[in-house]
Amino acid sequence: MLAPDKQLMFRNRLTKMWKHVAKIAKRSAISCFRVYDHDLPEFPFAIEIYEDAVYIAEYQRKHGMDDTEHQIWLEECKILIAEVLAVPIAQLYVKTRKRKEDRTDQYTKHELEKVEKIVHENGLSFIINLTEYLDTGLFLDHRITREMVRQQAHAKHVLNLFCYTGSFSVYAAAGDAATVTSVDMSKTYIHWAKRNMQFNKLYQAEKHQFIQADVLEWIETIPASYYDIIVCDPPTFSNSKRMSGHFDVQAHHTHLLSKLLYALKPAGMLYFSNNYRNFELNTDSLTYTSLKDITGATTPFDFQGKLHRKCFLFVK
Repeated sequence: MLAPDKQLMFRNRLTKMWKHVAKIAKRSAISCFRVYDHDLPEFPFAIEIYEDAVYIAEYQRKHGMDDTEHQIWLEECKILIAEVLAVPIAQLYVKTRKRKEDRTDQYTKHELEKVEKIVHENGLSFIINLTEYLDTGLFLDHRITREMVRQQAHAKHVLNLFCYTGSFSVYAAAGDAATVTSVDMSKTYIHWAKRNMQFNKLYQAEKHQFIQADVLEWIETIPASYYDIIVCDPPTFSNSKRMSGHFDVQAHHTHLLSKLLYALKPAGMLYFSNNYRNFELNTDSLTYTSLKDITGATTPFDFQGKLHRKCFLFVK
């Protein structure tokens, strides 16, 4: 049961955030955005708007409720969220996200009926999945970074590593990149990325390559000084059965970056991002012309003050 005082506290906070964020989103013609991000410890949700749908990720915690009590609490929270956001409760989609260092769960399919929809961002369209995975297929926190890549992509050779569902690849193609190569270990996400490219009527087989491979193995054969732009947003940790070993972004990022800088043309740009809260960049033995921490510059309005992602721009 949702205590009246807690209910009022949550309602007031969500209402305040909704009015503030939705106003900015409307003024900026943005239809997919985050409205609430664990603002109150008692209500550990990330709530995102995807046009007419609402995606709610509940972070797992020790709440002291048994399964029945928790389900009742969650249903009451859903009713409140639907009321504040003025959407039918049927348009709310809820997932439970465990707090842990690795992101391998994002590749785990849930036994739920598939609910896909098309959403729009900066004139482009993306397929999202609201039921089967922990993430929808479109990371909203990289909205600004994607647009930066589109603006710089004209006639460039672009490489998108750990490409997920290919949103950066779609932006690069929309920016008229000479070629776009997308690499990910997941067959599911490579297929999804290609569908996104096709849905936007951008796909050209001779220009756009989708490769299912272990990125860490694939980069060992990467050509020297070939790419103009590289986007790399690796997981914090991965020990997938499809890998020969494991990947830890803190321990292994220097080797990864050295390979990517080797593959860049002179004056080429490398966007490197990750979500590890305690990440510390180590540039020992790396060769580059300039390096900027662009985390602040690429943090959207709906993630201000709450984003653990770090983003860096290397220029060779």
